[in-house]
Amino acid sequence: METKPLGGKQIEVDEDGFIQDPGAWDEAVAKDLAVTEGVNDMSENHWKVVNYLRNYYLEFQMAPMIRKLCKETGFKLKEIYDMFPSGPAKGACKVAGLPKPTGCV
Repeated sequence: METKPLGGKQIEVDEDGFIQDPGAWDEAVAKDLAVTEGVNDMSENHWKVVNYLRNYYLEFQMAPMIRKLCKETGFKLKEIYDMFPSGPAKGACKVAGLPKPTGCV
């Protein structure tokens, strides 16, 4: 594990850049993580996906399945890939401060 400056603080991340303590996440951390995923400006739609993922994780301690993510946010899978080029599991979950998903989201 390594420590990286994210959101103005030092945060431990794994080899893929996922933060190890979801409690260390905040919007400033999310913006810095977004840049690592090629997202330089977080739009309202980006935040809608990130906040949905974050809230789902806090309630169920896991990332939602991709179908549920699309249904609940109203975005098609292609739209999520347009927002997060590395996809919902790698990109969106990382920006939302979730642990690296073991399966599909």
